[in-house]
Amino acid sequence: MEQKVVAVIVLFLTLSLGFCSSHTYVLDDKAGLGRVFDGIGGLSGGGVSYWSVTTEPYRSQILDYLFKPNFGASLHILKVEIGGDAQTTDGTEPSHMHYENDENYFRGYEWWLMKEAKKRNPNITLIGLPWAFPGWVGHGKNWPYDFPDITAAYVVNWILGAKQFHDLDIQYVGIWNERNYDSKYIKLLRYTLDKNGLERVRIIASDNLWEPISLSMLLDPELSRAVDVIGAHYPGTNTVMEALKTQKKLWSSEDYSTFNDEVGGGCWARILNQNYVNGNMTATISWNLVASYYEELPFGRDGLMTAEEPWSGNYVVESPIWITAHTTQFTQPGWTYLQTVGHLAQGGSYVALTDGKGNLTVVIETMTHDHSVCIRPPLPPFNVTFQNATFQLKGSFASIKELQVWRSQFNFKTKKPSFFEKLTPLKLLDGTFTLNLAEDELYTLTTITKGQKGSYPDPPPSARFPKVYKDDFNVGNPPFSEAPNFADQTGVFEYYINLTDPGPHVFTLRQVVTERPITWVSDADQTISVIGDYQWQNLMVTCDVFMESVKTGGVFIAARVDKGGQSVRSAKGVFFWVFADGTYKVTNDLAGQTVLAEGQSGTQAYGWHTLSLTVKGQYASGQLNGYPLWKNAVVLTPKNGWAAIGTHSYELAQFDNFAVVAE
Repeated sequence: MEQKVVAVIVLFLTLSLGFCSSHTYVLDDKAGLGRVFDGIGGLSGGGVSYWSVTTEPYRSQILDYLFKPNFGASLHILKVEIGGDAQTTDGTEPSHMHYENDENYFRGYEWWLMKEAKKRNPNITLIGLPWAFPGWVGHGKNWPYDFPDITAAYVVNWILGAKQFHDLDIQYVGIWNERNYDSKYIKLLRYTLDKNGLERVRIIASDNLWEPISLSMLLDPELSRAVDVIGAHYPGTNTVMEALKTQKKLWSSEDYSTFNDEVGGGCWARILNQNYVNGNMTATISWNLVASYYEELPFGRDGLMTAEEPWSGNYVVESPIWITAHTTQFTQPGWTYLQTVGHLAQGGSYVALTDGKGNLTVVIETMTHDHSVCIRPPLPPFNVTFQNATFQLKGSFASIKELQVWRSQFNFKTKKPSFFEKLTPLKLLDGTFTLNLAEDELYTLTTITKGQKGSYPDPPPSARFPKVYKDDFNVGNPPFSEAPNFADQTGVFEYYINLTDPGPHVFTLRQVVTERPITWVSDADQTISVIGDYQWQNLMVTCDVFMESVKTGGVFIAARVDKGGQSVRSAKGVFFWVFADGTYKVTNDLAGQTVLAEGQSGTQAYGWHTLSLTVKGQYASGQLNGYPLWKNAVVLTPKNGWAAIGTHSYELAQFDNFAVVAE
């Protein structure tokens, strides 16, 4: 009997040791080093950042969490959209050249954002990428590369303007189009940059896919000389052989795009390590920087943190901020990966980097499959289990006696995560240390002692958009060209000072795009800017409108608008239109196909008119200049949505004294 008990105990211990077996991983620089690390970054692009109007001190606190060294995400890279007046995911960003003879380097929020990032981290890398272009660049075609000299000059003007007007040095510029890249344009861009004294500005191509750019570079030496970085979007931590053969820097130049709950944080933790382990990518850039747009728009809350309520000042420091800190606070661009990086025996991965001056940072992740799924691409099956991991430091690191330890535990079972927790420093014995690694953990072990989990007092509580809201746009010197809380979905609505109008409409909001932009998203035929609370059902919208196109002009106000972003073409709601030919129309959709009411209005261009739309239950009514124009139109769907303003086509039109009263 005793022999059987002993046998069972031995078997149990054997199985236990088998399941918790320890593997040793060597970290050594004796045989040389790997690739040079270029940094971790965030991307402000796609029309996503109306958080810039958040009041102080909350706006500065958000910026600190993103960019301040040794505080939060401490980002090394900021990539911004070069606005092209087009819908690029969740909204439009204004171009510096709406028209061929127009230049203005103060539109939009990206200039301000880059300057604020530089204030906090003077060494931050700045990248610009055009996602779309004004229509004039393509001479009427939805393609920007038929006239490459025009497109190159357009992009170079933006880089020159950044320096001349904002003292910003753009270090990289991307080449991207959803359909393909153009090698002739890339070469011409390189030539145009050099001709304008911008030899220091490097080119990322195709800032989309590994192929066909990689193979083209191998076959075309001139193209290869023009391109400094091969950038891929959502590479799934893998590269291709042709990209490796070019011997160029490889970046995940847009990645993540995942809801920023704990699974989103797990996605970010896994790819930050494995983009290098699997794909030799030395930079990873998150789209997007901060989720700061209406959550019901596409890709709601797909940011490193959330700041979607500028009216309340509320923001949330989400898990990806602290996941980022595990790498960014203990490395810098210019550090070098060790060749001894890889996968853990029971799942997970580890990377190690050095500054070449004796410092070492090791980042270890054990994210399980279901807790690290990114929005794309699909994630193949894999297993991660509890394991003991022993690390042996050799070469120039053998003499290290102590490492600082930072840990994040997702704790999906208890739903009580702990992020970026500083543990007791780890004493090394003969250059060796052992960790007990559970599933869904992240460790940083480092010689760097300056890490900090920055914090501020809690921001104001979350609040719905105000039920009573007014804006007369009377801002003499606005900090941004866009009005707060308006989210342009097609077209660009900018503050406008009408110096020829001595009356009450000197300061207005004006739609300024007069030609369909070149875009990879199917922009609507009508321009539209949404505002408010998506849950609004019963409300009254009022606005003064001014059409600038004789006979062909048209404008609208709307309620219960149910779609935006890439889906805005198919938006439904209640749209109250008036036209410069003296008619009106009420439609159930932005496209104007489902007509609920129509008739004569007497409206015309170059005169102000006050529109009022009331929607309650299944009925809608409209007033023109204080008098009923139509009433009791039956509205069955949608049940809720934003308020909105817009124009019949790409045309000049003005809006003033906007107001909403919602129940």
